[in-house]
Amino acid sequence: MKNLITYLQNSVEFTDEELDKVLSYFHYEKYEKGVQLTNSGTNSHKLYFVSKGCVRIFYINEAGQDATRYIAFENQFATALVNFIDNSSSYEYLQTLEVTEAYWITHNDFYNLLESMPKWEKFYRKYLELAYLNNTARHFEMVTMDASERYKRLLSQNPIIVRRLPNKIVATYLNVSQETLSRIKSKVLI
Repeated sequence: MKNLITYLQNSVEFTDEELDKVLSYFHYEKYEKGVQLTNSGTNSHKLYFVSKGCVRIFYINEAGQDATRYIAFENQFATALVNFIDNSSSYEYLQTLEVTEAYWITHNDFYNLLESMPKWEKFYRKYLELAYLNNTARHFEMVTMDASERYKRLLSQNPIIVRRLPNKIVATYLNVSQETLSRIKSKVLI
């Protein structure tokens, strides 16, 4: 829980009492590799804080192909955010890519904290701002860069994805085939 406490305190200066209240809503769970935390068509009732391991958020298109939107490693949050916010059925999947330890909070508890604690609202605003910046940057990359440029940017800004994950997942993150990724990697020196 130390990582979660550090993350929260770095975001907002909670008093000890406020922090205890926030932490009382979080639950710890350990997941094996490959566990589906959320499936398309179900409600995304939980926000996960990854303490150890990795969670990916992805879609499956009509052809049955994965498209990875986000990968959360240690000290990052993961959820199907749109569906968490509006408490609707998710169109995304969440899956552990490694043995993962996570702390999670339910939608109802999260929103109860928003109603009762102004500092939690401040934390949430910062979280939403970061999510918006990340999603906008990803959209910019997909719209303005070719596959090779996206791979080079990934290597410079988030190399952990390439180091820790299999090519199949990296390819879905870059929105390219595995063959295209192999060709790109052979031309780019790491």
